Amino acid sequence: PEWYRAAGELGLDYVRILPDAWPADSRDFLIGNADNFAAINETDLALLIEALNEAESNGIKVVLAMASLPGARWKQLNENQDDGRLWRDERYHEQAFNFWRQLAMRLEKHPAIVAYNPLNEPHPEKVFGFEEPDENFSQWFQGIQNTPADLNRFNQRMVESIRSVDADTPIMLDGWFYAAPQAFDFNHPVDDDKVLYAFHNPGPWQMVTYRVNKGRYAYPDRVPKWWNGPVESWTIDRLAEEINAVQRFAERYEIPSHRIIASEFWYDRRLEGAAAYLSDLIEIYNSRGWHWAFYAFRGGGSWTGLDYEIAPDHKMDWHYWQAVEQGKDPEQFKPRGMNPLWKILQRQFRKNSKSQDFISP
Repeated sequence: PEWYRAAGELGLDYVRILPDAWPADSRDFLIGNADNFAAINETDLALLIEALNEAESNGIKVVLAMASLPGARWKQLNENQDDGRLWRDERYHEQAFNFWRQLAMRLEKHPAIVAYNPLNEPHPEKVFGFEEPDENFSQWFQGIQNTPADLNRFNQRMVESIRSVDADTPIMLDGWFYAAPQAFDFNHPVDDDKVLYAFHNPGPWQMVTYRVNKGRYAYPDRVPKWWNGPVESWTIDRLAEEINAVQRFAERYEIPSHRIIASEFWYDRRLEGAAAYLSDLIEIYNSRGWHWAFYAFRGGGSWTGLDYEIAPDHKMDWHYWQAVEQGKDPEQFKPRGMNPLWKILQRQFRKNSKSQDFISP
């Protein structure tokens, strides 16, 4: 509850919630069991509604996203193994559509809900061995149309399923390669003017991720040309090239700017270049009139690299690490407050605070 209050005080319009890791009454939160979905778990649903009520009471809207679906259990809850059954077996498509029909029916008209995000970062291509949207992927892509591996068809039918019980709530669709902006040339639009098209961080991933960067890279002067490759300097225009495919998609299909959303972007606060990177990305998104959301707001547990309220150069003290080692909640030992990185984000909250209706221009 205190996070919702803090979000309201800081000027956030909405938060994107992925409840999959919440305490589940059965194997998988809300789903019951991703091996064979039948009905929404009522105990889990009550917990979700309680959280939505708390958000609404603090003036915060919610985008509800799922990291798991029937036949696609979230990797973090699946012994670190990708679950690709959804993209091989049509039965799981039907179960996934049924799950979201039931959920949308139960949550219809809840005042906190501002959008649904049916599946976070889908990646059917990885199940079939593809790591990037190259020529080999393009050939495979042409051959899997109208099969269970066809993400565009899946998204189309997902929208139809939700619309059968809820005609109005906006729906955010993630695309290929974990919602990569570089893969937008392979996304197809849905005939629904309340659908938004989402993409995540443009990267480079090895630069923005602490455990991989290891002090080697920094925006804008030491950006890797390729994996473990030499570095080069980037300008804001070069960074914008990483999202050119999103712009092409919008122009090709005449998608208005208010239906494009950068629904996740990040740069570990402990790494050199974070402030410049986040500032430039926000400038790019604002110049195009796109919605955006940074990742993340007050992540739980021991993960603090993307908690931008903690100063970039702050290292957690022994109280924090002792709590982590003892399996206790270390939240009270996270020293949040104003700092140069957080000022950049907060300034944008104030500047861009406007209608919470995603489908309004």
